[in-house]
Amino acid sequence: MPQKQMTLVSHPLCPFVQRVAIAFYEKGNSFERINVDLRNKPDWFIAISPTGKVPLLKVFDNGRESVLFEGVAICEYVEDVQPQPALHPSDALERAQHRAWIEFASATLSDAWEFLNASHHETASAKGVAFRKKLERFDAAMADGPYFGGKDFSMVDAAVAPIFRYFDILAFESTHPVFDGLQRVGNWRRALAQRPSIRAAVAEDYATRFRQHLHDQKALLA
Repeated sequence: MPQKQMTLVSHPLCPFVQRVAIAFYEKGNSFERINVDLRNKPDWFIAISPTGKVPLLKVFDNGRESVLFEGVAICEYVEDVQPQPALHPSDALERAQHRAWIEFASATLSDAWEFLNASHHETASAKGVAFRKKLERFDAAMADGPYFGGKDFSMVDAAVAPIFRYFDILAFESTHPVFDGLQRVGNWRRALAQRPSIRAAVAEDYATRFRQHLHDQKALLA
């Protein structure tokens, strides 16, 4: 995409922004990143975001500006305009399966986020169980690794990496009840933590911001 200028409209903690950033880094593309305060949204952001959410991608191409919204759509655009290195399988059936697992990753993220932010033991317990059950599904479905589909990094990995990052920051061991016995998931989590694109997808102060968020939410894990 050398003729295009890309601006990723972001929030420092948004996991869906991280997915897009990971895709960009995997493709080796440069992009600008602008953070917005979602508690005090600027007028220009409200004007271009139908959902009032991030990520947005502003695409400047031959003097024309377009805006994409929704993280999955943005990732698909990045894949379409620069097919190599591929982040989806070449086989049509396997590619469709991966897209389904990306949707499942979003549901997994929801359970993980509610577990992490829980301020009551009952909620934390219920969401911890729900999150664990989704990890069990991943553990049973994925290849032997190091990534979800095997040796090749894919968009499923980009979708799941922000989830594992939370637990790496909080130093959840592989023996924690949420992860205990899930060997493939454990190996996957370690492989993703070492991936340069995943490390680069957040700012250096991300861990501090995330811990402060949990503190502000009065989360049990704070």
